[in-house]
Amino acid sequence: MARRSALINVMIQAAQKAARGLVRDFGEVEQLQVSRKGPGDFVSIADMKAEKTLQEALERARPDFGFLMEESGTVEGKDPHHRWIIDPLDGTTNFLHGVPHFCTTVALENRGEIIAGVTYNPVADEMYWAERGQGAYLNDRRLRVSSRSQMSEALVSTGIAHGHGDDYDAFLREVRAVMPQVTSLRRYGAAALDLAYVAAGRADIFWQRGLGAWDIAAGILLVREAGGFITDLSGRHKMLETGEVMAGNDSLQPRVLDIVRRARDG
Repeated sequence: MARRSALINVMIQAAQKAARGLVRDFGEVEQLQVSRKGPGDFVSIADMKAEKTLQEALERARPDFGFLMEESGTVEGKDPHHRWIIDPLDGTTNFLHGVPHFCTTVALENRGEIIAGVTYNPVADEMYWAERGQGAYLNDRRLRVSSRSQMSEALVSTGIAHGHGDDYDAFLREVRAVMPQVTSLRRYGAAALDLAYVAAGRADIFWQRGLGAWDIAAGILLVREAGGFITDLSGRHKMLETGEVMAGNDSLQPRVLDIVRRARDG
C-alpha cells in the first residue's frame, strides 16, 4: 500500500469531490445529446461548478495558497510561494459529446517548481498521483514509464492543432514525419490523461503544443516521478511557459523530439 502524505490526501479528496459532480452532470450530458438545444451551455456550467468545488476544498485545507485556474484565472494568495494549478475538467469536448474520457487535475507549485500533482479519471476511478521525490502512482500501484526502445514498437499520442494556417500545416508535417516510424498514433483528447498514460507506460510518447499550464502541470511531475523525460518542443524545461510538451522514456523521447523539430522547420 502506497503511503500518501497529508498534502496528497488533501489534493485527492478535493479532486474526487469535484469529479463527483462532473459524473452526475455527465449523465445529464448523455441525455442532452439527443435534445434540440444540445449540451454546450450545460457543460460550461458543469465546468464552472466543478472549479468552484475544487477551489473551495483546496482553500479550506490551505487557505493561504494562491490559484491558477482555467476558468477563473489567477488568484493571489497570502503565501507568495505556493500556488494551486487546477483544471476541473480536462477533455471538455469528450465530455460534451458523451465520451467517457475526461479528468480533473490539480498541481501544487512552489517557487516555480511542481511539487505535487493528481489527475483523476472518475469514470474509470483511476487516481494518478505524485509527490516530488516520492514516485508516481495509479491508485496504489507504483508507475514506471515504458521500457520500449524501438521506434517501430512505439504507441504515440498527440493533440491535433485547431483550424488552419501555418501552425496547422506544421502539425500535419509533424504527424506525417512521425507516423511511418511508429506502430500507431492516437488522439485521446485530454492532455492531462495523455501525460498520465505516459507515466503508466500505456503510451510511449506524447507531444502537443498550445496547452495551458493547468493541462500539464500535474502530468509533468507524474512523468518525471515515473522515470520519464519531459521537455518543451525546443528541448528546454519551460513547459509551463510555452504550453508545449514532449514526454516519454529517455530512449524514445529525444528521437521523436528530433523528428518533430525537423518536420516543423520544414
